Amino acid sequence: MSVILDLTRIVQAAADAESPSAQVSVIVNSIQQYLGLDVCSLYLADERGDMALLASHGLNPDAVGGVRIPAGKGLVGLVAQSRHPINIADAARHPAFYGIRETQEELYRSFFGVPIVRSGVVIGVLVAQSREARELSAEESAVLVTLGSQLALVVATDSIWQEINQNITPILSGIKGAPGIGIGRVTLCDNVDLYSVTDGKCEDSAATLVEWQSLVETVLADVKREQAGLSELLSQEVAAVFDAYRLLLSDPSLVNGVAQLIRDGHHLPGALKKVIQQHADVFLAMDDPYLRARHEDIRHLGNKLYSAWRGLRASGTEDIPNTQTVLVGTQVSVSDIARVPTEFLAGIVCFQGSNLSHTAVLANALGVPAVMGVGEIRGIHNNDELVVDGNTARVIVRPTGSVLAEYEQLLKAEQQLKGELKGLRDLPAQTVDGTNICLYANSGLLADISPGLQAGAEGLGLYRTEIPFMVSDTFPSEEEQLAVYRQILEAYGTKPVHMRVLDIGGDKPLPYFPIREENPALGWRGIRFCLDNSSLFMSQIRAMLRASEGRENLRIMLPMVSNTSEILQFHALLNDAMQQLAEEGVHVRRPPVGIMVEVPSAISQLRSWREQLDFISIGSNDLSQYLLALDRNNPRVAASYDHVHPAVLHEIARVIEIARSIDLPVSVCGEMSSDPIAVVLLLGLGVRTLSMSAAQLPKIKWLLRRMSIESACSMVEEALLLNDARQIRKLVADRLYVLGAGEILW
Repeated sequence: MSVILDLTRIVQAAADAESPSAQVSVIVNSIQQYLGLDVCSLYLADERGDMALLASHGLNPDAVGGVRIPAGKGLVGLVAQSRHPINIADAARHPAFYGIRETQEELYRSFFGVPIVRSGVVIGVLVAQSREARELSAEESAVLVTLGSQLALVVATDSIWQEINQNITPILSGIKGAPGIGIGRVTLCDNVDLYSVTDGKCEDSAATLVEWQSLVETVLADVKREQAGLSELLSQEVAAVFDAYRLLLSDPSLVNGVAQLIRDGHHLPGALKKVIQQHADVFLAMDDPYLRARHEDIRHLGNKLYSAWRGLRASGTEDIPNTQTVLVGTQVSVSDIARVPTEFLAGIVCFQGSNLSHTAVLANALGVPAVMGVGEIRGIHNNDELVVDGNTARVIVRPTGSVLAEYEQLLKAEQQLKGELKGLRDLPAQTVDGTNICLYANSGLLADISPGLQAGAEGLGLYRTEIPFMVSDTFPSEEEQLAVYRQILEAYGTKPVHMRVLDIGGDKPLPYFPIREENPALGWRGIRFCLDNSSLFMSQIRAMLRASEGRENLRIMLPMVSNTSEILQFHALLNDAMQQLAEEGVHVRRPPVGIMVEVPSAISQLRSWREQLDFISIGSNDLSQYLLALDRNNPRVAASYDHVHPAVLHEIARVIEIARSIDLPVSVCGEMSSDPIAVVLLLGLGVRTLSMSAAQLPKIKWLLRRMSIESACSMVEEALLLNDARQIRKLVADRLYVLGAGEILW
């Protein structure tokens, strides 16, 4: 009976408090005193599912209001996901442990968490901790569960959220655009939106056509000026990202498409919107993340043209920041970036966008932290202080002093690491025990070629040949393809270039060749599409071979292979192409041929394919998705996707073992190759060639030069015994910190 009376007193004391936040503090303090525990804290879920530290007795007071735990992370996230209490004697040993230095919770060993549920929804978590390593008793647990239900009535009110918004530092989650920590003052980018235009009638088509031509020339001149500005600040290679805009402005399907609509009676903005939307929608409908992101580039260009039409061209001299600046906007354009001196550009935050947009590409090239797709930030103003955490894809608005101090310390350590990375370009990716690892770059646009070379890539591990087909209004001719492929092969000199044949089909339809399928991921794509369109395929093969004349660095790679007949049919086409060219007086070396191992059925057939293959490349993105039956781009299931899932690791281990037994060179491309934890595991499995984005190459080289094959093998042996991706990540992360390489995970 005394327990019931004590609980009644706590609840009554809370009810007498003046405000919801005061009620919460009374309950937290009373629980700590009543149970004699060292810590009692309350975390409240925001609209994204992140857990904000609302109140605490025992944790660092400066952490209250300034700390949020990302949705699903740590023991707090585990309580929220499981919807039931968790009682642990030693929290730090649990695979889900997620320590936050600012709270100083590493001082406490035990952990008891209770979900706070209202109307079937978890709205928070009540946590008790103590220095002693013990589980809470049944009586203590019952007290916390009972008070947790009372807290649900207190915190599920609008008034508590109003107080939270006033007292808690807003922290937003998005998509990683470019790694790093940035601290600066907000500059809002007020870009016009072409998509908001309503169509209108053209009164004078002849005059409007002249206006359209002048507009294209004006914006083209702007792009060239902005590119030159970046070239002076950094290098022509980095500024080459603007080449994509210049190509689009010279694209007949865009220029002529707008002109035709003007002739048909549409006014200029309406015609421009229609054509830009048509071009962008083609890419937006694609499943391939890289190609889908190209829609953002087209939309950026449309907005730039529309701004210029409205007379909103930037002179390049107005309001140039002279302090650390964070650019914030719906879609921060490369033009916005070009107007800020690089020494003052601290970060980029986009309400929309992806990590593969040209904004993100340029941010990576410049070494500027960027977070994309955070959604609109309400109540943010010019000159607000902002922390951009590109490593965790988080944005902290108006940080508290303690939060700011924490990030300033991280920034200082990161700058020291960056200094080390810059000196790695011409050094080998060699482990401490003397094993050389080959690092390739990935690319898909001409503008992406130079950054790989600048980062010290030993070749091009994946060149996506789809782009010329995507930006054209007809199938590119053999001559047009030849010009592109020749530039790429010449740029890499004697270094190998792995060109993947057309990976188009159901999930990547061409605007002039629409395909409709119920399940495009398993449909008419990759090598299947190519072989069913042999005339088109032959033109591409011939263009590749002709581009390699006088060179020996071409490698041809086949996507989505699942049957022996697909490889044999390709070799027959390759033989025909070489014979045709020989008869035309073009003598080329037969290039090595390989496949991307991304369809699980390919794995068991590798031994029988050895005579037809010179190499294989594990496409970790698609292979992981097919093995796990998970679409990593589907927000409903994306949280369950992890390429270090035990099933994925075991299958990759099988591929590597088969390849080793038949002496078949193997590499890995995809996100695994730039994930430090995955790289360690791949190293232990026997992978000696990795292919990644140019921006990630120095970081991975830094890691490899601090690793030994022995330690990687030891880690992967333990990892293969675990049955959960989170446990695997924690295992490797802990070891990296012990080895002195943990800062690569920041």
